[in-house]
Amino acid sequence: MTTFDDRESAFEAKFAHDEEMQFRAEARRNKLLGLWAAELLGKKGDEADEYARTVVKADFAEPGIEDVVRKVAADLGDLASADEIRAKMGELLLIAKEQLVNEA
Repeated sequence: MTTFDDRESAFEAKFAHDEEMQFRAEARRNKLLGLWAAELLGKKGDEADEYARTVVKADFAEPGIEDVVRKVAADLGDLASADEIRAKMGELLLIAKEQLVNEA
């Protein structure tokens, strides 16, 4: 292999790793969001964990975060607005990324 081929392979490997880490961080964020929403709804233990799983699954409906925002906003009703949910998602993404780095 040439130096160019080595660099290309390294770039592709880094890109794949970064994409996987972003996916994992977003899934973790959604789980944390589900646990936050479950707490607002008065759910605890296994019920809260199950609700968090439904929030993670909601993210597969369409690209972006709006599918998750709609689901959680509908479930929470007057307990939190869509803007509050989006803000919470921003906070939780940072926490999720930190958790993943600390696990590695």
